[in-house]
Amino acid sequence: MELTEPTVWSTDRLELGEGLRWVDDRLVLVDLLAGRLLETDGDAPTPLRELRRLDVPLGAVAPVADGDWLAAAGTGVTLLSATGDPRPVADLVGAAPEPTRMNDAVADPHGRFWAGSMTYAAVPGGGTLFRLAPGAEPVPAVTGLTIPNGPAFDATGTTMYLADTPRGEIDRFSVDPATGALHGREPFVRLSPADGGPDGMTLDAAGHLWIALWGGAAVRRYRPDGTLDREIRLPAKQPAGICLGGPDLRRLFIGTARVGLDTAGPQDGALLAVDVEVPGLPAARAAAPVG
Repeated sequence: MELTEPTVWSTDRLELGEGLRWVDDRLVLVDLLAGRLLETDGDAPTPLRELRRLDVPLGAVAPVADGDWLAAAGTGVTLLSATGDPRPVADLVGAAPEPTRMNDAVADPHGRFWAGSMTYAAVPGGGTLFRLAPGAEPVPAVTGLTIPNGPAFDATGTTMYLADTPRGEIDRFSVDPATGALHGREPFVRLSPADGGPDGMTLDAAGHLWIALWGGAAVRRYRPDGTLDREIRLPAKQPAGICLGGPDLRRLFIGTARVGLDTAGPQDGALLAVDVEVPGLPAARAAAPVG
């Protein structure tokens, strides 16, 4: 089926649909505050299927191997085994002065896992982007954030985009492929409150950045020079997560949210989909944690 306009992909309505990934010919996503890991098909709309349910917020996952997932969950990172109980890998923010949880996360093409934290009260400067590599201590790679979203990496893993949603900022970094060290931070896009806040992001095969605009009822595609290339209006106010998958990786999936809305419309919290011209990149897998 061909989707020329945003189409509701499931009858489910999520509280906070985030962390979308196209993995092994299926769409994987989370209902973040409910701690639910979900999947669905990419060829035709089907109900969401629950893979796991945690008793803490589940920000996002990255595939590992043999059906395992590395997850930003609760106050740190957890290995979700296909056969056993969840195994804590690192507590990153449990000792923070303000109540804090993990938010968005992703693996880069070199197997490192990057996970952002935020305070429940969205205290300015209270968020951090952490980098985790097997056999090494977690590194606070970017500090002083409020609500980090992304990051998103190019195909080589040498360029990273990171959003700070309330500030309307997306920055671009150069990444050392051997170590994951960041340098050369520069502003990429600055949005006004009227645009909505930059939330989930993904890069396509042409190096263009797709961004979900929380509160803006839209997704946008930006060229590598930071100019706006395309905007798709949506029937939901709070798009949160985004990825390219489905047939030939040309189906743009968008997770949306109902949380915080005084009056939710019929499509708020829906999973949406629309076909685009340029395919996405395969989802990167995280290296298995040591120990």
